[in-house]
Amino acid sequence: MSRTDEIIRLNDLLRETFLTGRVLLTEGIRVLPDDLREEVITRVRTYKDFTIDNDPHQERDFGGFEIEGVGGVFWKIDYYDSELCYLSPDPADPQVTRRVLTIMLAEEY
Repeated sequence: MSRTDEIIRLNDLLRETFLTGRVLLTEGIRVLPDDLREEVITRVRTYKDFTIDNDPHQERDFGGFEIEGVGGVFWKIDYYDSELCYLSPDPADPQVTRRVLTIMLAEEY
């Protein structure tokens, strides 16, 4: 498996299951009514609309979509070192990387 394939696998695992990393909801997402917040979370977990425009490094670490009643929603995955202080030295290595998935309103980006 290539390095990029491993990063994709790890990113998809976090995004689809919310396991193996941290998931942060911004204030704009947190205050949505329960049904809209659940729709946002479901759309993030099932996101498949990766293109060269929204995924230029082809790591599946960013996406966006619109939801009626909410507007634009973005999600992104950042790679930190094991102490969550600095960038990861190798996002393909889960032993030295902590992933953080942030889900936000587009206006909060």
